[in-house]
Amino acid sequence: MTEKIYVIHENEEWTTHLFKRLEELGLPYEDWFIDEGLVDLNEEPPEGVFYSRMSASSHTRGHRFAPEMADSLLAWLEHHGRTVFNGSRALRLEVSKVNQYMALNAAGIRTPKTIAANGKEQILRAAEKIDAGSFITKHNRAGKGLGVRLFHSIEALREYVDGDEFDPSIDGITLIQEYIQAPEPFITRCEFVGGKFVYAVQVDTSEGFELCPADACRIDDLFCPVGEEVEEKPKFQVVEGFDDPIIAKYEEFLRQNQIDVAGIEFIRNEAGEIYTYDVNTNTNYNADAEAVAGKYGMLELAKYLGKALKEEKVTV
Repeated sequence: MTEKIYVIHENEEWTTHLFKRLEELGLPYEDWFIDEGLVDLNEEPPEGVFYSRMSASSHTRGHRFAPEMADSLLAWLEHHGRTVFNGSRALRLEVSKVNQYMALNAAGIRTPKTIAANGKEQILRAAEKIDAGSFITKHNRAGKGLGVRLFHSIEALREYVDGDEFDPSIDGITLIQEYIQAPEPFITRCEFVGGKFVYAVQVDTSEGFELCPADACRIDDLFCPVGEEVEEKPKFQVVEGFDDPIIAKYEEFLRQNQIDVAGIEFIRNEAGEIYTYDVNTNTNYNADAEAVAGKYGMLELAKYLGKALKEEKVTV
């Protein structure tokens, strides 16, 4: 049987560009869509290389137990010594921001002051304990900015958690986090392939916290139509020549946690200090921003997987 690149995921819209790049490079691959399914622990996996793009937001697409199913699959693959990119350790961090923050802190990376809470009264207690003028709530298992809300008082938070709009995290854990006030309304997302820095993208946050860069997540065109006299600033822009000591820290963090592909997001406060608040191990890329910069994350990823497949064939 011909060895292949196996792509494990639960969202077809997020794999389209990767599959196109694999086809452009003439690389054999197989689509392993994981939602419902089975893993026969009595059999051996096929030969090849395996790449997981499992997402913490799978439940928003009707795939509530896809991460748990993927975890079983990854455990099976790793037990049999298969080459797995973004394996079980990466998945553990993908589905829990608490785990992310503890791993980031262990690598010497600053994160915002955060408290995890289960239960409405505990959420209110956490907000009192964090003792910040402004704070945000977010889901522990999330993606695309799910559950992120900004509050300026405990009273406003109480009204929210006691009201009809309260949106609990799928795992029951809500995070209360200090709000980092940036001098300008943007965050920075650093992209890595093979554990190495590819580029940084600046993301405009003036319209809210849903910051997924994938084309499928876009609600409308972020650029003005051709011919308009006034040009709007695009929401996503690749930062030319980005070079900061945080890159080396991020690469070491990825190495320590066996994460091969990721997008790591940070924000600077008014003093210029970096606070890292999210690790995306199923990272996506914005086509418009990449086209302007001439840098393509999915192409780099496809090349990386192709190189790994070639090396796999040599060693078998």
